[in-house]
Amino acid sequence: MTRIRAAAVQISSALFDHDATLVRFVAQLEAATAGGADLVVFPEAFFGGYPKGADFSARVGMRLPEGRDLFARYCAGALERHSPSMQAIGEIVRTASVNVVVGLIEREGGTLYCSSATFDRGGKVVGWRRKLMPTAMERLIWGFGDGSTMQVAQTDVGRVSTAICWENYMPLLRAHLYAQGTQIHCAPTVDDRDVWLSTMRMIALEGRCFVISACQFMTRADAPRDFAPLQGDDPDTILIRGGSCIVSPLGEVLAGPQFDCADILYADLDLEEIARGKFDFDVAGHYARPDIFRLQVNTAEQVSVMSQSGGLCDDTPGDGSKRPAAR
Repeated sequence: MTRIRAAAVQISSALFDHDATLVRFVAQLEAATAGGADLVVFPEAFFGGYPKGADFSARVGMRLPEGRDLFARYCAGALERHSPSMQAIGEIVRTASVNVVVGLIEREGGTLYCSSATFDRGGKVVGWRRKLMPTAMERLIWGFGDGSTMQVAQTDVGRVSTAICWENYMPLLRAHLYAQGTQIHCAPTVDDRDVWLSTMRMIALEGRCFVISACQFMTRADAPRDFAPLQGDDPDTILIRGGSCIVSPLGEVLAGPQFDCADILYADLDLEEIARGKFDFDVAGHYARPDIFRLQVNTAEQVSVMSQSGGLCDDTPGDGSKRPAAR
């Protein structure tokens, strides 16, 4: 496929309510496919939610019981990678027959990760990303990803990369994605600043790729009554104002940015524009100088405990088969 239609969904999850969020997911996916979309991008932390304005009752040297209660509630709404909930989401994607990138809060053991999943039209997960660097207070509630989830996904609309929110400010991560030949770069986010568009245009120009950024639009009404955000308790108070956009390989804004409302943004992408853009600039190819600059990337999964007995790691089942990849 050289011409595809992309959609950026600007909507909030229903905070702390997975079932209600799933209803929103189905509705937006149906709307986007009715609009002819081949690739649909949802925001950061769509499943599991982004509790903007919450401090989890933490201070330097202090954690209060109500903050632990809120974290337990947040954990309960997170998704395990290999779980019936993820399988159900994949089945919804398969029924819609569209490629999807969606942000989610992942749970493994007692740790949460800000992650994203890329599904192909068959509902199969072909890309999984864990955010490498949670920003500021996010580090209180999310763990750090490692280099094992930085692969570009292959889909029938091309090679699709993902960097979540401020990961997009990490130049070495971007270089790793460009070197894999990304054609469509997805940036699920909750960064609703005006300057975010400048970042997306720069990445499009730097990578000579299409960029799709989907940001949540969230009001106080999208959270339960007992949620107490810093911004106030008026149901109409905007907690995250959007700013989704779609940009071409030469930095042209094809859609957005859209602020202060829920919406779906569409753009028709001609993948031949990528070659036209790389005519004079290929950051991982003819414009690179490997004789001067070289990036070394560790893509191995990082584990804190590795036991060995007789030369075999204990994470190998007795039948000699390998366990599933890290969740």
